[in-house]
Amino acid sequence: MRETLTGLALGLGVGLGLFVALTGPALAQAKIQIGCTATSDCASAMVAVDEGIFKKHGLDVEMTPIAINSNIPAAILSNSIQVGGPTSTVFLQAVDGGLDLVAIAGASVMNPTSNTAIAAFVRNGITINEPKDFVGKKVGAPGLNAFLHVLFVKWLVEKGVAPKSVNFVEVTFPTMADIIKSGGVDAVLTAEPFVTRMTNAGIGSVGARYGAELGRTDPIIFYAAARDWAEKNVATVKKFREAIAEAAAIVNSDRDKASNSIAKFTKQPLELVKATPPNQSEPNLKPENLAWWIDVMSSQKMLQSKLDTAKLVLN
Repeated sequence: MRETLTGLALGLGVGLGLFVALTGPALAQAKIQIGCTATSDCASAMVAVDEGIFKKHGLDVEMTPIAINSNIPAAILSNSIQVGGPTSTVFLQAVDGGLDLVAIAGASVMNPTSNTAIAAFVRNGITINEPKDFVGKKVGAPGLNAFLHVLFVKWLVEKGVAPKSVNFVEVTFPTMADIIKSGGVDAVLTAEPFVTRMTNAGIGSVGARYGAELGRTDPIIFYAAARDWAEKNVATVKKFREAIAEAAAIVNSDRDKASNSIAKFTKQPLELVKATPPNQSEPNLKPENLAWWIDVMSSQKMLQSKLDTAKLVLN
């Protein structure tokens, strides 16, 4: 009997060892889809994929392009992606609307360089000398109530222009040049490298550098997930944060590596991407970093509830 039990124990031990050997790598490589729009704001994730940083931290990650930023929360909750890069405004409005999302790491923040890259680009035949010249114009935004749109509305308000006097429509980044050229809109709210690309194409000019005039240093985009997923995958989130922090240092210091990854994901010409500094990567996101956005959005009647910043960022 003892020999039988001993043999059974040995058999179980060998079997368990074989199971661990076979499944260990699969368990170590957690699969994550990250969804971002075609901008440099998610450069830290792009670099982490291309430089093998996610793999080094035991994560199997792919990036998925999302046409309009405001589509990201729904993509997260449908599990089409596990992590998304919503703008601060899209995230806050989604949470205010009842979607249980939580920020898990920072992606990009406004700074003097990125603020200068933001512009309202107007088509040929349209003259913008001052903010009130936007009254009655049709302006395309890459996501209504997303980052560039909310900033522009904030700028209009500060300049004494009623936002309702401007006709806003959604226009994706990749289609902006064609829509401007065809006269489908009078202006688009955009950023580099699209500003330079459209300027070089001779289809219009910069009407306002409204980002630079506002001069903020708040988060632009951060990485978010469904709260349920994040809380069930604490170890994965920790690895994700470590990988993003490592990649962010490369984005901020190695222009070539950052540009190569950005060009690859956004499908923009490499030389054009290299001519434009990527937005500053800031992996550390604190609840208080979202306070200004909440104030701005509340003033624009975009939020119906009083959001608790402490609940918006995963500990």
